[in-house]
Amino acid sequence: MFSVTVRDHMMIAHSFRGEVFGPAQRLHGATYVVDATFRRDTLDADSIVVDIGRATEELHAILADLNYRNLDDEPDFAGTNTTTELLAQVVADRLADRVRAGSLGEGARGIAAIGVTLRESHVAWASYERPL
Repeated sequence: MFSVTVRDHMMIAHSFRGEVFGPAQRLHGATYVVDATFRRDTLDADSIVVDIGRATEELHAILADLNYRNLDDEPDFAGTNTTTELLAQVVADRLADRVRAGSLGEGARGIAAIGVTLRESHVAWASYERPL
């Protein structure tokens, strides 16, 4: 399997509900380094997994919708704990939607899976991988 990974970052604010989260129940900020990995079994007609420029642009656009936001105030996340794991899924699902819509080019339709990793620090991160 071939893969290409592009990277960006975002800064958000949020809080969690539930005793399991301890002090993170209070409003706090998080800065994530975000890696999006595109996987496919065979290369496309241009011998690439995905156009890196387009993948970078689409990841940036998705993160721009979340960046510098208090996710507690966003209707899409009402009643949801916006954990690192959940945000990895949200980004992966939104990237998958853009692949299906053709935003990453026709060659990207051969992508088999997308994985997203949000790095919260040098010692903690979470990932989500989904098929297309």
